[in-house]
Amino acid sequence: MIKNCLRGFGALSLALLPLAASAPTQAAPAPQGLRAAEVTTLADAVGLVTVADENRTGYTRSSFKHWNSGDLADGCNTRNEVLIAEATTTPTVAAGCKLTGGVWLSYYDGQEVTDPGALDIDHMVPLAEAWDSGASTWTAALREAYANDQGAATSLVAVTARTNRQKADQDPADWMPPAPEAQCRYVGEWVSTKLRWQLAVDAAELEALKVFAEGPCEDSIVAYTPAP
Repeated sequence: MIKNCLRGFGALSLALLPLAASAPTQAAPAPQGLRAAEVTTLADAVGLVTVADENRTGYTRSSFKHWNSGDLADGCNTRNEVLIAEATTTPTVAAGCKLTGGVWLSYYDGQEVTDPGALDIDHMVPLAEAWDSGASTWTAALREAYANDQGAATSLVAVTARTNRQKADQDPADWMPPAPEAQCRYVGEWVSTKLRWQLAVDAAELEALKVFAEGPCEDSIVAYTPAP
């Protein structure tokens, strides 16, 4: 299985690992002041998500302020901080947070990218989907926190602009990464993000997640940390 690299002390939000049948799942110790990750099988994680009908009434993308100034006092916004964190070869950061010389791997399609302008930062659960699934009741500040969430390595992911735009606001019932080897990781990260932010799934979405959790991804586990 593909194991996602954790980003920063807050990045405890997903690991997809082979699950030994005889070994109980355990959360790794959390750094001081942070909550330990919740760890369970992918199938059980899917069972933890609330099921509810979706409602897009009132949605606008501007309801989620992004990109903001990021988590670090480095002159970079959230987008560029994610690019720096996820680079396989760290870019040079020039004045105005201009990035050069980096290399990235877009795991959705397995493409290596050297031009940061060819990458989008994808919200694992798209903003419209988050709105449909519960974020419509949040405060503006909470929606901004969601849209710029660097506290979990799985919330935001650098991928090719083409695959991000193919995905758009679709859930796993309607879209999956084109690289087959990416799909178990993707399903786990999707469920992890839904649990982290207490977002619901609809019936079709749930059935799609079950197909993976009970089939090709049955030996995976999910770890997530509830959002503060």
